[in-house]
Amino acid sequence: MSVHIAFETPKDVQEQVYELVKAIGKDGKGRIKKGANEVTKAAERGSAIMVVMAENVNPGELLAHIPMICKEKNIPFIYVEDQGYLADSAGMIAGTRTAAIAVLDVDKEAQDRFNEVKGHHETLSNN
Repeated sequence: MSVHIAFETPKDVQEQVYELVKAIGKDGKGRIKKGANEVTKAAERGSAIMVVMAENVNPGELLAHIPMICKEKNIPFIYVEDQGYLADSAGMIAGTRTAAIAVLDVDKEAQDRFNEVKGHHETLSNN
């Protein structure tokens, strides 16, 4: 397990995370920031309401500070397996990758999905 991974995220939960990101990123339902630097800034400012990180980031130290910032600011965070699929779900150009995304805003249509994923974070991070 990489240094930035605080807990394992089951595959079915990861699928829900990807679906949430798709609902926010591609459909314009809310706003997201992409990339480790943008996510770090959003978390430090407290403007992120959730952070999604890819597990296959190399080196893992690139994201090692983000879980600590999230815990300090009470921002839920969760992991997905692949940064390429995360980028695709976020509506980025085909073939690109992103180490992490920060969710800044969720509209009413995506709110139930957001709440479900947030509940998974609470369950997984407390084990």
